[in-house]
Amino acid sequence: MNIYVSNLGFGVQNDELKKLFTPYGEVSSVNVIIDKVTNRSRGFGFVDMPNSTAAENAIKELMFPWKEEPSK
Repeated sequence: MNIYVSNLGFGVQNDELKKLFTPYGEVSSVNVIIDKVTNRSRGFGFVDMPNSTAAENAIKELMFPWKEEPSK
């Protein structure tokens, strides 16, 4: 599953993003999008996890770190 990740800091690099997702399962690739002019992160990237269950768990845990989704 390819996961779009936004709101990254300008200093975030591939290895940092991979470390964030690795506790939830295997990460096959990470790509932080870099601005060609400034050579800094553009604030978003992609994480590819081959196991969709692990990917969905990572998304849930990282989006809702307080363990419960907010009430609607």
